[in-house]
Amino acid sequence: MLKIRPSLTSVITSMALLSLLGALFPFTAAAQSNSKKYIFLLASGFVCDPGDSSACPVLVKSSQGDTYEISGAGAFDTGNRSVNAAGTYTHRSPNGKALETGVWLASELVNFNSYGAAPTALQRQNLAFEPQLPSLKRLPMPTSPKPTGGLAVLRVRLLPLRGPSRTAVLEVNCALGNVPRERSVEGIRLSFEGNANDFSEEIGGRVLFLATPSETGAHIEALQRETAPETSVPEHK
Repeated sequence: MLKIRPSLTSVITSMALLSLLGALFPFTAAAQSNSKKYIFLLASGFVCDPGDSSACPVLVKSSQGDTYEISGAGAFDTGNRSVNAAGTYTHRSPNGKALETGVWLASELVNFNSYGAAPTALQRQNLAFEPQLPSLKRLPMPTSPKPTGGLAVLRVRLLPLRGPSRTAVLEVNCALGNVPRERSVEGIRLSFEGNANDFSEEIGGRVLFLATPSETGAHIEALQRETAPETSVPEHK
């Protein structure tokens, strides 16, 4: 089995997040007042606790007993409903056998319902929003992203290592703020088009939305320029 060294994995994850943020947040000088931008972590990054296996990945189960394990990260803009998000998944049978593994890509933000800000959420959960790249720490960050609860509904494409891709609706629920009673359990739900076997029983995992202040965009762009690789990968023909 191919194994990636932890240090290399961290670099790839950091660069992927920066790419996602930069693609979504160009931040022109005259930002639209109705445009609200969020980063979200789905069982990834600093929300994962090495000593707590229940935090990552996020698990959801169907009535048939099979499960999906999902992790990833991304960002979206509620003003124009744009989204950039990606991650990995594993589909397991009721006895735990891996049936399918692959990556998922978000193609559409269907809806986002905010539950409001939860400024002390990171302290309560013993989490710290501390970027891992030294260059990011050197940049002035006047306002930190604020933890926010909410329900994001995304249309995603699942790309397995083998077999055809499929379209699904992924619901990502962060139970912070003024949480509706029917969505009090943090986690995800997954439903496939034309398939009655929905995955709607949240088993575990940690989810977090971070509302980003508008001035953060300029610093993200500066960080992308600073960390841009000097060499390019040749295209495959």
